[in-house]
Amino acid sequence: MEIKKVTDPSFRKYGKIMTGYEIGGILREMEHTPLPDEVIYVPSDETMEALAEAKQIEQYGFGGLPIQIGYCNGRNHKLNALEYHRSSEINIAVNDLILILGCEQDIQEDGTYDTANCEAFLVPAGTMIEVYATTLHYAPCSAQEKGFRCVVILPKGTNTELSFAVPDKGEAHRMTARNKWLIAHPEAGIDGAFVGLTGENLTV
Repeated sequence: MEIKKVTDPSFRKYGKIMTGYEIGGILREMEHTPLPDEVIYVPSDETMEALAEAKQIEQYGFGGLPIQIGYCNGRNHKLNALEYHRSSEINIAVNDLILILGCEQDIQEDGTYDTANCEAFLVPAGTMIEVYATTLHYAPCSAQEKGFRCVVILPKGTNTELSFAVPDKGEAHRMTARNKWLIAHPEAGIDGAFVGLTGENLTV
């Protein structure tokens, strides 16, 4: 599929590039995080959250709301699923990576979503972006053979285990974690996920 840059005007409906933040310490800490062949996601890393940079992002990036700073690392070339939150997400690309994105507004009444609506964007190393709450997204895809490291910053508690039962219908049926609604592709085989992505399981 075509891969655009986050500087392309078409990215504006999904998010924006964030500037003016000090992120050098976060990037240095990320060099110590694992980079496996499979994708791993860690919602909260106490070392990064203790940095002075984290307080700046909490105050000015999330308006003072408590945040968590984690990471998503690995090697990946497939879409597999799309998720969304009730809040924006901030990503920092430690090295070049690709995001496949869509719009929540294109989810059908039955919860399905056609992957033909998705677009792919290259996020260059060192770039910090806001991904809007209405933007469908999932694990990054590799832009380099060595894989990717991506900082993931969200309101505290997001993507952690649910403490209540999920109903078997409606939008709430798509919840797989706190502040996380997920639509999976049938090829992905994600246990417990709502399978609603139609069309191709996109590859980059």
